[in-house]
Amino acid sequence: MSSTIDPSEIEFFSKMAEEWWNPEGKFKPIHKWNPSRIEYIKEKIIDHYDLNASSSKPFENLILLDVGCGGGLLSEPMAKFGAKVTGIDAAEKNIKIASAHAMASGLEINYRHSTAEQLLKELRTENDIGFDIILNMEVIEHVSDLNLFIESCAMLLKKDGMMIFSTLNRTAVSYCLAIVGAEYILGWLPKGTHDWKKFVTPSELKISFRSNDLKIEELHGMKYNPIFDSWSLSEDTNVNYIGKALKINS
Repeated sequence: MSSTIDPSEIEFFSKMAEEWWNPEGKFKPIHKWNPSRIEYIKEKIIDHYDLNASSSKPFENLILLDVGCGGGLLSEPMAKFGAKVTGIDAAEKNIKIASAHAMASGLEINYRHSTAEQLLKELRTENDIGFDIILNMEVIEHVSDLNLFIESCAMLLKKDGMMIFSTLNRTAVSYCLAIVGAEYILGWLPKGTHDWKKFVTPSELKISFRSNDLKIEELHGMKYNPIFDSWSLSEDTNVNYIGKALKINS
């Protein structure tokens, strides 16, 4: 069976699993970015499903899949918003950390040591396929087979369901900033976190999405403001970009 797993990626992130919930640890950049990610995700889901933004649990009755969930930095807020959350990760250590943290936080999240293609096979057996929302955040640039990955995610999504994604563009600018700058000069990320050759351009992603009945509705860049130490949306997609896509066929 074909796989989207890159064993070297799994080994790399497994070594850092204990760091997920340390805001000053090796995942500090994700903690810095997380509020902006959560705000974007919440806004798009509320708009798409015409939900009550003032509710404490606006995502109630929605079924959400967090692909490459890591330690649960997005799964937990989604559960707090009322969604029925499944989080999957190819690194078993990540799932153990995420499960323990969710239990300590009193949250019910279905964490599974799995990949998108494995989950698809498992749910077919259980006759239980169909997520309203799939989060695909900072995962695309780590998979070994982009088309298989997108195909599997698309098949896990309900018709008219929404995928929210973010990844890194393959440009000279992203190499300078995301690899040389972030990993080797500033030390924001451990060296080897990213492989520039795996970065995906928006045009490449659109082709893969389109061939799997996914239509990208919007695309934005993400920029870092060092003065306010925060992230925000931008029109510049040369490095990080984020967007949403809808499933257009069954």
